[in-house]
Amino acid sequence: MSEAAAHHGPLIPQPKATAEELRAALAQVSPSQVAAFDADRTAAVEAARTQVDAAPMRRFLRRWALTVAIERVPARAARLRELEARAEQVEDLAEGRTIAAEVAAIQAEAAAEAGIDGRTAG
Repeated sequence: MSEAAAHHGPLIPQPKATAEELRAALAQVSPSQVAAFDADRTAAVEAARTQVDAAPMRRFLRRWALTVAIERVPARAARLRELEARAEQVEDLAEGRTIAAEVAAIQAEAAAEAGIDGRTAG
C-alpha cells in the first residue's frame, strides 16, 4: 500500500474558496486535475462575463472547493472512486441506493469542511 493510500487524515488544510487558493491546493493533492480546473475556470469566467452574472463563478468555486476537500483526504478520495466504479456496474437497486447514500455522505462531509452547502451545479 502506498503512503498516500495509507494516509487517513488531510494532507493539507482546507483552503479558502478562491480560485488561486483552490488551484494551489489542487496542485498539491491532485495535480492531474489542474488542467481541468484551468479549463473550467476559463469557461466560468467567460460565462460570468457573457451573462453579466456571478453565478457561474460561484458554481465553479463551490465545485472545486468540494473537489479539494475530497482529494485532500486520500482515504476519502479513494473510497469515493471505489464507490463510483461500483455504481457503474451495480444492477441491484438496494445496492445502488446504499452506494448513493455513502457517496452523498462523503460529499456532505467534504462540503461541511469546505464551508459550502454541498450543491454543485453543472
